[in-house]
Amino acid sequence: MNVLAETILSNARIVLAGETITGSVQVRDGLIVAVDAGATRHGEDMGGDYLIAGLIELHTDHLENHYRPRPGVFWEPLAALHAHDVQIAGSGITTVFDAVRIGSDADLPDMLEHAEKLVQAVRAGREGNWLRADHFIHLRCELPSHDVVAHFEALADHPATRLASVMDHTPGQRQFRSLADYKRFYAKQLGGSAEQLQAFVDARQQEHERYSARNRQAIVARAHELGLALASHDDATLAHIEEAEADGIAIAEFPTTLEAAAAAHDAGLAILMGAPNVVRGKSHSGNISATDLVAAGLLDILSSDYVPFALLQAAFLLPQRVEGLDLCQALATVTLNPARAAGLDDRGEIAPGKRADLVRVAAEAPLPAVRAVWRAGQRVS
Repeated sequence: MNVLAETILSNARIVLAGETITGSVQVRDGLIVAVDAGATRHGEDMGGDYLIAGLIELHTDHLENHYRPRPGVFWEPLAALHAHDVQIAGSGITTVFDAVRIGSDADLPDMLEHAEKLVQAVRAGREGNWLRADHFIHLRCELPSHDVVAHFEALADHPATRLASVMDHTPGQRQFRSLADYKRFYAKQLGGSAEQLQAFVDARQQEHERYSARNRQAIVARAHELGLALASHDDATLAHIEEAEADGIAIAEFPTTLEAAAAAHDAGLAILMGAPNVVRGKSHSGNISATDLVAAGLLDILSSDYVPFALLQAAFLLPQRVEGLDLCQALATVTLNPARAAGLDDRGEIAPGKRADLVRVAAEAPLPAVRAVWRAGQRVS
């Protein structure tokens, strides 16, 4: 990626870490070298639009959705990555952790084959320098799977892999503590009779008892050896948070109860929730509202999860929905806070010395429309 020697973006409403100013940003060799308040006669005129730091996405299933657009249909992985990358950058996301699920199950018994294709595509895109956004790998480790540890060992030890989450979607706990809710959610997807659904539930619970605890122990230990950031997933109880704290986990993804979120906050974990939850005003699975957690001071990071544009949309919606919250604080949930949680100290805010990952957002549009995106000083969208 060729970097322009110097760029000045002027007449912008610049959202900094603690305030919004009108002024200009000077970029040289991919880095921000100056942020100045007031008018300037030089540079590219932003016309009074917002200039914000590039968004940082820690957990998106969007690449997998492009790779498997329909049940039983698998797209060419590089083409899937390209389509995903275009939409990510076009949504103002300049750093993305592509979630790749590992651990086989009855639906996908050859999961490693698919995970390897996606991981290799991301590695190729990074090495070839043709991606618009900066892509990393987030390994979503399904603990009840018999082969998840082997998959982790095959994919974790690479510079592109920077984050791992330990997940357990066993019916009757975490996301689906209510078996009745689980059965309602999956009845249409799985099909079959009530007896067949119950047999499916029984098999998943048996796998949990057999594999989850030992797989979690092995993956957590190996992740620490490799220096990967770790996330827990769908914590619902105090015991879940105590386990996460004991495991040295840094991020609590999608806590399902206020009790778990408060405990995670007290334990110093960064709390991540879905931006679609903010946009819709509720969880798609009936769990706690992300907006309620923001109002309670219990949310640090937003993730687009399954709709890339939701990240920017939610950040601009939050000040309208939460009294006392300003745009700087809302945007920190999609810029500075995820950067810190992932150990990316070179980005996440507009400040001298930081990477010039920048997004121009139309100030007067009905939605926060993205007009331009720069990654490391180069225009990518």
